[in-house]
Amino acid sequence: MFHVVQYQPLRLITQNSLSSMCLKLMLSRPAAFAQIWKSWFSSHSLVGNKNIILMGPPGAGKTTIGRIVGQKLDCPVIDIDDDVLETTWNMSVSEKLQDVGNEQFLEEEGKALLKFSASGSVISLTGSNPMHAAGMQHVKKNGIVVYLDVPTTVIMSRLKSMKVDRIVGQSPGFSLKDILQFRKQFYKRWYDIRVLCGGDIAAEVVAEKVLDAVKRYQNSELETFISTRSSRSGRSTEKDSHKYFSDVVTEGLAPDGGLFVPERGLPKFTAGEWQSLIEATYIERAQVILERCIHPSDIPASKLAEIIGTAYGENFTCSKIAPVRHLAGNQFLLELFHGPTASFKDFALQMVPHIFAYCIPRSCNYLVLVATSGDTGSAVLDGFNRLHDTDKQRIAVMNFFPEDGVSPIQKSQMIGCQKENAWSVGVKSDFDFCQTAIKQIFTNSDYTGFLTVEYGTALAAANSINWARLLPQVIYHASAYLDLVHQDIIPFGSPVDVCIPTGNFGNILAALYAKMMGIPIRKCICASNENNVLTDFIRTGVYDLRGRKLIPTFSPAVDILKSSNLERYLHLITNEDGQLVTQLYNQLENQGHFQLQKDLLEKLQQDLVAGWCSEEDCLAAIHSVYSTTGYILDTHTAVAKVVADRLQDRTCPIIISSTAHYSKFAPAILRALRIAEINQNPLSQLHLLSSYSPLPPVHWGLLETLKKKGNEDHQVCAADMSMLMSHIETLIQNHFM
Repeated sequence: MFHVVQYQPLRLITQNSLSSMCLKLMLSRPAAFAQIWKSWFSSHSLVGNKNIILMGPPGAGKTTIGRIVGQKLDCPVIDIDDDVLETTWNMSVSEKLQDVGNEQFLEEEGKALLKFSASGSVISLTGSNPMHAAGMQHVKKNGIVVYLDVPTTVIMSRLKSMKVDRIVGQSPGFSLKDILQFRKQFYKRWYDIRVLCGGDIAAEVVAEKVLDAVKRYQNSELETFISTRSSRSGRSTEKDSHKYFSDVVTEGLAPDGGLFVPERGLPKFTAGEWQSLIEATYIERAQVILERCIHPSDIPASKLAEIIGTAYGENFTCSKIAPVRHLAGNQFLLELFHGPTASFKDFALQMVPHIFAYCIPRSCNYLVLVATSGDTGSAVLDGFNRLHDTDKQRIAVMNFFPEDGVSPIQKSQMIGCQKENAWSVGVKSDFDFCQTAIKQIFTNSDYTGFLTVEYGTALAAANSINWARLLPQVIYHASAYLDLVHQDIIPFGSPVDVCIPTGNFGNILAALYAKMMGIPIRKCICASNENNVLTDFIRTGVYDLRGRKLIPTFSPAVDILKSSNLERYLHLITNEDGQLVTQLYNQLENQGHFQLQKDLLEKLQQDLVAGWCSEEDCLAAIHSVYSTTGYILDTHTAVAKVVADRLQDRTCPIIISSTAHYSKFAPAILRALRIAEINQNPLSQLHLLSSYSPLPPVHWGLLETLKKKGNEDHQVCAADMSMLMSHIETLIQNHFM
């Protein structure tokens, strides 16, 4: 067995020689001594008996960075190549490789790792160690594995300068790039923490990033959540009052009626870190971003990778997941409709059910409530239907939608997605009533307590009031920018504008979050339809619902007057003044309006501009774009296109969020294309659209849904709170009892 002993005598000698000096310092300058002791204790408590294990490809700088980290922590540093393998074999690594060949070398290397033990050390692995499962399991038992993630192009350049043209495991016919890509799957299997390392970043800087990452890993206390309505003075320091990611996923809405937000804000990426993701796939970008937003104590990196792979692996029709397509001039479309239910809601709702199932306690059943203006309902039902059977036994879903406020195809989707644990209920009202009703149910402690005591069931939310719904949306806004850089449309650092059809403010808020995290977004353009309360608010600072009635339009997903996620943005620009946010929303609830102070309006207008689109202009835009390009916009994207045309200044690219597939709104599309005779059967409408060979093609998922001869029944209820509660209890009794 190989033990770490060679460094210990040196440390003892050093500490003994310093003891008298420390005593003098303590007596003569107690404050200085206290600071030095605090620094020493902090660094040593960071490691304790655990090892910091540096992992990455050859050329990642593991040895150099390991020495710097060890020096900063004053702890042993072990290089597996030099201190273990060559000591064990009594020959150089290159000689051993030449002696036994690739496959046997990996086995011999793994055996040496199995005989190795250390504690309180910084360990630099070889680039091939992670390819031996048993060896890695052994070394990981007493360590935190830090993955130095360096872009393959950078590694290739470094190895070339080192005159390395072959590495362990590289067989004839495989290039150096091929084997480096092949190895990534092994690195991703083992790490606890990832540190992004760009091309020109200094080893000293990487070492600091390693230490910061380890500190974060060991201290989840810093990543808590607060309500948008909590006051600074009222925030308790008691540990039991802290809310973590797992808590906010399961609870959805804060007890005071506010929305959860991270207390310390979102993580900021450096320009170099973003640039290291330019060559990455969408799934790789998602993994990196979410790792920084979700503490590993809530969801470990390996589980997060599994969830992301399940969400985006086979469920999306386009391999790029969220491709960016040039439309015309400086306008680009971010296509967000390639998921199974053909809207941007799939990006969150293919992932959130798996996050939810992982985070909730096993001792309780959960009923997930959702209100939808059209797209969310089918996305929620589809997402939760894809859970494992064991999870579906303890998780049920109830979807409320405005019975007469969605398109026929949207309604067919929601009804077709019903299962024994997932119901859709049409409500004889509008989306605002459905959303408000759910919020009132969540804050009714007597009712939620009754469900818990009587049925052993807790309630959870799947609307974008749930923080977990927002995070996946940040990814595609960041990814779209990186794609433009990758396509050489812009250099990194050049600004873009984004234009987003907006109703509940979640999608545009995600773009603002991406901007805060370091993506160079200049302006977010809020595009409204005739329900233009947000446009008026952004222009004037007055949010006024008095005398407004919801207008049914061709773009039902933004037929919303009360924008829930606006509250999160107001909390942000008021510097987390929960009392002011509470005051504003109490005034909105009681008087139907509120007004921002001048300084807050000016701050808002630095981020946002807004415009709205009439029904006639929406249809005209669809016709115009199809006539000139052959591409069909859906009604929501057309709203954004019209507003973008009016408000952009053409000094930078503008990314228009295409939030749904046109197939979902076939009657409006056929009308826009001036097709006179329209069959009322949704399936016939899609076949008619398909006959025009449009770009993009008719959505396969919608066709499959409409072809099914399933149960087309669904429940309908009046706009009455007691009726909604009755439906909730009926589902609980049928599914859980």
